[in-house]
This record gives sequence, C-alpha cells and structure tokens, in this order.
Amino acid sequence: MKDVHVHFLHGNGGKYTTDFFEGFICAAQKAKIDEIYLLEHTFQFFEFDRIYEPIRQYNDFQRDWLLKKMNGSIEGYLRFIDTVRNNEYPIKIKFGLEVCYIPEMAEELSDVLKKYSFDFLTGSVHWIDGWGFDHPKQKEIWQTVDIDQTYLRYYQIMCELCKSGLFGGLAHPDSIKCFRYLPSIDLTDTYIELATLLNEHNMYAENSGGLRLNYSPDLELGLNKNLLSILKKYGVKILPASDAHKQCDVGANIKELQI
Repeated sequence: MKDVHVHFLHGNGGKYTTDFFEGFICAAQKAKIDEIYLLEHTFQFFEFDRIYEPIRQYNDFQRDWLLKKMNGSIEGYLRFIDTVRNNEYPIKIKFGLEVCYIPEMAEELSDVLKKYSFDFLTGSVHWIDGWGFDHPKQKEIWQTVDIDQTYLRYYQIMCELCKSGLFGGLAHPDSIKCFRYLPSIDLTDTYIELATLLNEHNMYAENSGGLRLNYSPDLELGLNKNLLSILKKYGVKILPASDAHKQCDVGANIKELQI
C-alpha cells in the first residue's frame, strides 16, 4: 500500500535528522505501508516568500501566520534528501513538495520551482483569492461569503492548477468541505472538467483522509461520492493519502482510501 501525502517536518522544530526520518519508516511499516511520499509545504521556506505576498496582504492574521511558519531555507531539506537518497530502507520513499497554487503568482511560482528537482510535486488549493478558507481561525468568514460561488471559484483555481503543468498530483481535491459548508448547486460539470484536465496533464488525484484526521473524526472520509464517481468514470489515477502531520498518523485510513 502507498501513502502519498505525509508531512515530514511538522512538529520537529525545523531539524532534519536521520532518527526523525527513520521514525516515519517505522511508522509506515507498522501500518503495513510499503511506499510513502514525504513532503514539505512551500510556505515553510524563505525561497517561496514572494509567492505568498497576496496571502499576507489579505489580513493581519495571515501575515502573522506566515511569518511564523516560514522559518527556514529549502536548502536544509535538499541537503538532508541527499544524505539519505542512496541508503537502503525496507520501504520505498519519495521526496517532494506540497505547493500552494496562487493563480496570480503562477509565473513566479514556476520560476522558483524550476530551480529544484524533486521526486514529485503535489499542487494544492488552500487560498481562495487570498483567503485561507480552511484555517480554523478564519472559519467565521464562511458566514459572509456566497457558498456556491466560493465552491465554483475553488474549482476554477484547481483547474488552473492543472493547466499550469507544474504538478504530478493534486492534493485533497475537496478539502473545501472542511467546516461542513456545502454547496446547493450541482457540481457535476465542474468535476468533469477537473477530471478531463487531470487526464490531459497526466496527474493523479488524492483520495485524502486528511479532513477526518486533522479536523474532525466524524467528517466524510475521502472524496465526496459524486467527485469520486466522476474521477473513476473518467479513468483518473487516484492514490490514497493520509495527510499525516506526525509520525503516528502515517498510513491512517489508507485501507479505506484505496480505490
């Protein structure tokens, strides 16, 4: 089994050590996972600073949040990858990035990503026109927006992400349901467009358990039924992802998320 979304650095204070890394390997073995995709968020690294300027400008909370999170150089991550790349381990390991896609910064993002070589890049939508819609401390903003239009804009950005050609995978394609604000409109045509673009750009989509793992244990596990059905109908490659942010969560719900 694979787990294609495991966050590496969270909770370790920015220190890359072999012991910490091997803790993920042990956790994967216990969960009977034979391949993991380890990744970092781009918002952790100074090198992506300018990409997040629209996010800082949205409000003071996001400015301060980014100031706290962006606390190191990507060079430390790259050096660590080089130290373990050729070692033999009992499971397969890929190293990559989860990259926030911010449409107005797409050209700048492409320029930064060209400087680096990773096993994979997973694109994600965490910001809708500057707003961090999935942050618990900004949940109240949901009460002020048009939910249907917010969903349409979310998937419009996601389609632009696919068209960019920058990514091999799409992270948690319906994480917008994180606070149970659901649309009243039929999104079938939108899902078909997304499925078509994923195929055109040879991308996989995650079937992610991250919302249940990181938000609430009673949230829907994985993709919503309509989106999942359409992705399967159109033959999109779907891979299971825990969205683990700590070692003990590696492989969480992966059996149920396999397609």
